[in-house]
Amino acid sequence: QVQLVESGGGLVQAGGSLRLSCAASLRTFSSYWMAWFRQAPGKEREFVASISWNGGSTSYADSVKGRFTISRDNAKNTVALQINSLKPEDTAIYYCAAHPIRDFSDPSYWGQGTQVTVSS
Repeated sequence: QVQLVESGGGLVQAGGSLRLSCAASLRTFSSYWMAWFRQAPGKEREFVASISWNGGSTSYADSVKGRFTISRDNAKNTVALQINSLKPEDTAIYYCAAHPIRDFSDPSYWGQGTQVTVSS
């Protein structure tokens, strides 16, 4: 059974940083694109960032460019999201997702999410 387990969320003041991590039990992790999504209270889940199977290609939502960095470690089956200069509007549940191709319109696997709360 495939599992994606996020960690690293918490309560942080505006301007602070967090590093989210996602551990995947995928046997062929290195062949999957990985992504982060988030869902704020009362809003739909939205794309945050994605990274190719070898880390050579990344993509970000305009709202997080320059503040968020996605990375992966295929030896450890993990993907991380470094979040800097946090804003109150970054408050959301952050989800990890895995898919064989770049198109994350319907990801194959989802994690359970980790809460990020940013106080002003």
